[in-house]
Amino acid sequence: MVVEYLLPALYTVFVWWAGTGVILFLDGLPRWTHPWTMLWATILLAIALVGITVTADDTRSTGAYLAFTGTILVWAWKELAFLMGYVTGPRRVACPPGARGWARVGHALAAILWHELALLALFAAVLALTWGGRNPVAACTFATLWIMRLSAKLNVFLGVRNLNEEFLPEPVRHLGSYFRQRNMNRFFPVSLLAATALALALWEHALAPGTSRFGAISTTMVAMLCTLAVVEHVLMMLPLPSQWLWRWGLRSRAAAE
Repeated sequence: MVVEYLLPALYTVFVWWAGTGVILFLDGLPRWTHPWTMLWATILLAIALVGITVTADDTRSTGAYLAFTGTILVWAWKELAFLMGYVTGPRRVACPPGARGWARVGHALAAILWHELALLALFAAVLALTWGGRNPVAACTFATLWIMRLSAKLNVFLGVRNLNEEFLPEPVRHLGSYFRQRNMNRFFPVSLLAATALALALWEHALAPGTSRFGAISTTMVAMLCTLAVVEHVLMMLPLPSQWLWRWGLRSRAAAE
């Protein structure tokens, strides 16, 4: 029980918390450090993709952990490239104050278009490297991150209580103008219900009798990742500051300012 469920769940929570903090810390460093950060991140990206390839048929517990960690590193590269302003979109200015309806949608899409295309390319790479393999952890992990992040983007665009604009570093601070602060939007209950249903389905699969050790470990990590995404969705609507979770990661930004 400890090996199959508790350890992978705790590992996922740690990677989620520590990974987010490290990305915030690196984004907050002086601008001259960003090219060096992206250089090392790109080297890690290459190593991660090799690791994902090597573990495509590995159904040992180590294969599950390595595939999961490799996918997180791929996602981290994308996050760094986005938050440092290298991969965003053709529109790099704030949303016009009077933009409404489809005009606002068009402006928002143009602001993150290259980022969305990069996500497609990275997901296609992960699928190509693992296609036909017996270890689906990398593809499932990336798909979960992508779906949950898309839901979060739609919610902050439509309106949530906590926008967490303090997480946006200087190169992408203009993206905060595309957010909307509201007590509720119509999409939020639907997205929260769907995310919760997905998390429960994953937990049910992980805890099902007869599940192999590899199946239990791998599904637990993806289920916990989805659960954390549900928590993030809830925090968007609660009148509680979430930045205290990563206060240590934001210190570099305060020092730079």
